[in-house]
Amino acid sequence: MRSHSRRNFIKGVGASLGASLLFSSFYDSVADAAPGRKAKRILVFFTMGTAPEIWKPTSVSGESPTYADGHCMKPLDEVKQHLVILDGLPSGSPANNHGSADGITGMGYFSPGAYGLISVDQFIVKKLEAAGQTSPVPFLLFGANVAASGKTGFYNGTNLAPTASPLSAFREAFSGVVPTTTPTPGGNPNAALEDMLRRRKSILDNLKSELATMKRDLGREQYYKLDLHLESIRLLERELEGSMQPGGGVPTGGACAPVEPAMDRSNHVTGNSLHLDTIVAAFACNRTRVASVQWGTDQEMRVDMPEIGVPDEEHNGLIHGNDPGHARLIKLERWLAEQFVGVIKKLKATPEPDGTGTLFDNTLVAWCRDMGDAPNHNQNEMKFVLASGDGGYLKTAPGGRFITSKERHERVLLSMIDAMGITDFSGFGDPALGSKSPLPGIAAT
Repeated sequence: MRSHSRRNFIKGVGASLGASLLFSSFYDSVADAAPGRKAKRILVFFTMGTAPEIWKPTSVSGESPTYADGHCMKPLDEVKQHLVILDGLPSGSPANNHGSADGITGMGYFSPGAYGLISVDQFIVKKLEAAGQTSPVPFLLFGANVAASGKTGFYNGTNLAPTASPLSAFREAFSGVVPTTTPTPGGNPNAALEDMLRRRKSILDNLKSELATMKRDLGREQYYKLDLHLESIRLLERELEGSMQPGGGVPTGGACAPVEPAMDRSNHVTGNSLHLDTIVAAFACNRTRVASVQWGTDQEMRVDMPEIGVPDEEHNGLIHGNDPGHARLIKLERWLAEQFVGVIKKLKATPEPDGTGTLFDNTLVAWCRDMGDAPNHNQNEMKFVLASGDGGYLKTAPGGRFITSKERHERVLLSMIDAMGITDFSGFGDPALGSKSPLPGIAAT
């Protein structure tokens, strides 16, 4: 097998500005990463609150949860060895109701103190930048149904609106690589990208000669890993291209759900599946270290997915509507759990280019919610599902871990910050919190 040094590899990549933007920063970050059980990346998977009675495990033996067939969290069994599931943690202002910022900021609108509202993802970005650990794209914030009434969970002094359009999201992730134009006033900011996709032209075609030169200079293993990254980007482009055709959809080894670039309100949540694909591709190319996806707002998420038996809206239709036994909410929660498991499997299937495991081994995935008990509008029992790979940040067990704690839920958010190697928590959350430290017992030693 032909061997090449990191210096020679980056020199080959650097033959093109576009290729350099796409790949070289990744290899720098891998080579310079500090040892220890920390994460290189974090993905926040954010949804509306749920009904506690359908969410809790069927039984718990020690810390290992069991979910009966038909349980909405049953899909988690497929990756249970990677999970730490947390319940029972109260927020600092549990009666703040829908629209409260507590979910991933650690404090509500009415919490005392001088700290401003900043969500955990934005705080991590701020601290990484202060430490000189910059990325081509500081963060990705995508979401479905963001134009609906209500608030999102993401703040940086003011409420942040996630990007809804899969085309816009893709362009954000690969800015500086995807060809861009300066739109005319009132024009389409995605015109260049849309034109490129309509002509079935990949961003990789712009780098064709440079990539061919690179491949000639690579050893067999590095050649194979580069091909995996390139193919994942091409498949994503094909899905986006398909979403622009009449009726949407293009087969890529299976049915591709129709998604309009403008996020058709009647089927908007399926756009988040494309968002998750974009995030995995961006992680693989080290475009960013911080990414978040929000499913709806605190007041509304149009589901309208008859294929899973949920032709309804989540908040008023499923949480507060006529849904005996939360039957339809169970179906939606199971589908969300499948999306959570799905992105973990995609991260596990994507190798780190330097051969040190997979993307998942170096990523913390956190399923967070805006409240713990949505039917009763309170945050007395906040819920989290955390996942990390082999040798990752979390202390895991073969049967999974389910932990009930009465500690403030902000301490889980502090654990997410700690996972990224950040130990200075000043400026985050409730300044009155007595123990400004991560939740004990969930991090591997």
